[in-house]
Amino acid sequence: MITATPRPAPLLPALPGRTPTVRSAREEDAAALVALSAPFVRSGALRKRPASLYAAQAADFLVADAPGGPLEGCVGLRVHPAEPVYPAESGHPAESGHPAEPGRGPVGVLYNFCVAGHRQGRGVGGGLLRAVLAVAHAQSLDALFTATTGGGDLFLRYGFMPTTARLAPASWADSLDPRRGARILTFAL
Repeated sequence: MITATPRPAPLLPALPGRTPTVRSAREEDAAALVALSAPFVRSGALRKRPASLYAAQAADFLVADAPGGPLEGCVGLRVHPAEPVYPAESGHPAESGHPAEPGRGPVGVLYNFCVAGHRQGRGVGGGLLRAVLAVAHAQSLDALFTATTGGGDLFLRYGFMPTTARLAPASWADSLDPRRGARILTFAL
């Protein structure tokens, strides 16, 4: 759940016909989010989500759109509350019997990050990533996590580092399908 809704004001300047504007998604963007995500769902890079879920979780999303055109990219940011940190040698927190160390603050998980094929390599993904980093900073998140079935080159260029599921929010890490072979990355804010 996001504790503060990102402002709808553009985070990137719009140049007519060329540079998309990054803005908060609206419920009425749900069908466009399904259409934008469809090629990535077919390839196995994204999970299939119904329009009703996109509509219900619209506040999670930033979208890139060009004036008069379809959505060119999107990224979801889900905030997870602070969790206690357990010593590495103790195993899983609940079963270990070891006391928790002081926990970290809330963290975010980036999901459903995609850019339309015809706009890849043109700065749309970078614009979305810069915008979502600004939102994460404004919400005082301690870190961001994401899982990618690709190489994660864009994330790595922006300072994300490989990590393990153990360091990620437990509810999110437990939802990852190990058969997909996703790589988990993190970014300290």
